[in-house]
Amino acid sequence: MAPIQRQGPGWRLAIDPSRSPYQALIGGEGWAIELTGQELAELKNLCERLGAEHQALADQLMAEEQLELCLEQGHWWLELSGDRQQWALRFVLEGAALGAGRGAEGHWPAPASGAFVRALLQGDCF
Repeated sequence: MAPIQRQGPGWRLAIDPSRSPYQALIGGEGWAIELTGQELAELKNLCERLGAEHQALADQLMAEEQLELCLEQGHWWLELSGDRQQWALRFVLEGAALGAGRGAEGHWPAPASGAFVRALLQGDCF
């Protein structure tokens, strides 16, 4: 797979499978973190699950209602918060996944969160 470089206002995604051990970089406004292929695959899976849950609930919400969805799996914790049309995404990646004493936390506000997740889910990243 050829390297992938996608970005937009408030988000960034770069994937280069030839690099080791960190094959991906995700970022937001003023922050970025490198991820292994496995970590990226786990993030992609959780984003798919959160997106499906949001979609299933969105039609049941009134325009002014807010929702908050959280998922935790392995070393990841993700939170989607917003309304039926727009949402923000926040994550915590436990330090144990990244090596001794290293951890990460990040946030994409709306609409950057939706654009990042669409880019992550496009194609076959890992």
